Amino acid sequence: MPVKDGPTAIKKYANRRLYNTGTSSYVTLEDLADMVKQGEDFTVQDAKSGEDITHTVLTQIIFEQEAKSGQGILPVSFLREIIGYYGDQMQAMLPGFLDNAMKAFSEQQAHMREQMDRALYENPLKREYYRREETVRRAPLGASSYRAEDDEGGESAPAVHPVAGDLDDLRRQLRVLQNRIDNL
Repeated sequence: MPVKDGPTAIKKYANRRLYNTGTSSYVTLEDLADMVKQGEDFTVQDAKSGEDITHTVLTQIIFEQEAKSGQGILPVSFLREIIGYYGDQMQAMLPGFLDNAMKAFSEQQAHMREQMDRALYENPLKREYYRREETVRRAPLGASSYRAEDDEGGESAPAVHPVAGDLDDLRRQLRVLQNRIDNL
């Protein structure tokens, strides 16, 4: 696989077709959206003039994503505020502010996911709950009991009876764990 020197160049032709020079293939706006989500860096250039039109194409992707999802992530009030900054003397400051705000939001989101993973999956009681849940899910329909392999030692675990009593016990354990998580 060739080593990349900078972002992949995407060429946009007069017929509105987009050509990925890295893969030597035509792509769609949806493909470019996927590239963004995967963290791939690219620039979009007008094939005829060579002008960098990355900003315009990314804005078009946002527009299509907003229309496609049916429930956009950009509130109308936010969009009105953005429009209000065009031509305003504060316009030059807004891009840097929004960029820093999005970086801070992404860092907080990553931190929150890490904390949730730690709280949910590193807790021994929660691991046992998920192990039992997986065991019950794998059971053939109508099975009243079966043996599950222990995740750590390979030994057989006690028979699991997916009956109301066990489910009530698991629900109680889950409530206790949820209360502990809420208190964190």
